[in-house]
Amino acid sequence: MGLMTGKQGVIFGVANDHSLAWHIAERLHREGAALAFAHLPGEKMERRVRMLAEPIGAKVIHPCDVTKDADVEAFFARVREAFDKIDFLVHAVAFASRDSLTNRFWQTGREDFRQAMDISAYSLIALCQKAFHLFNENASVLTLTYLGAVKFMPGYNVMGVCKAALESTVRYLAADLGDLRRVRVNAISAGPVRTLSSAGISGFDKVLTHYPTKSPLHRNITPEEVGNTGLYLCSDLSSGVTGEVHYLDAGYNIVGW
Repeated sequence: MGLMTGKQGVIFGVANDHSLAWHIAERLHREGAALAFAHLPGEKMERRVRMLAEPIGAKVIHPCDVTKDADVEAFFARVREAFDKIDFLVHAVAFASRDSLTNRFWQTGREDFRQAMDISAYSLIALCQKAFHLFNENASVLTLTYLGAVKFMPGYNVMGVCKAALESTVRYLAADLGDLRRVRVNAISAGPVRTLSSAGISGFDKVLTHYPTKSPLHRNITPEEVGNTGLYLCSDLSSGVTGEVHYLDAGYNIVGW
């Protein structure tokens, strides 16, 4: 019997086997969870996700553009065919245009800002709205954030503002969903890990080399540690935890020098 035996849930944000969402999904699967995967529309993204999800017995692999309510509704309609209820929802979705990440922050265009905020922050609200009646009591909603939400990080630009909105969204959703359905909502603020998303951040290699010089553990974190922490926050081990931003960064966030 695994920690997640009998549990079932949905994963948003797998792009390839380096995705943090994939490491969380894989860890949940190893503990017995049944999984449904959303992927970006298009044959290329479907193929990427299927290559990972089918070998672990995914119950649903279905396209979903989180900026379109009809897509979100269609995805959860498909989930309802496979699962009567869900016990967790993993949201690892973010996007900002290349211009908004390479230009200085003050140059961010209105449409780039709107798009980044819609995909990176509002999408969590949209998913919870459409999943609301599927949630079991004490279900877990988990999202991913970064220190750039609360500190200036060079090159993070508009994404830092989006992550700040996402962290506030976690607190407000935790209050509402906890009151209405005893659903928990938390975030992992992970240290730098090389992923498809991080490749778009200017100077990311410098961040990777800088963290070990300042963090108390003198190293970077591993994707496996993100998977383990995701397992904790999606499981009943964290049944009393909600509205939290859980730092997983080898202690970097506590350093003031």
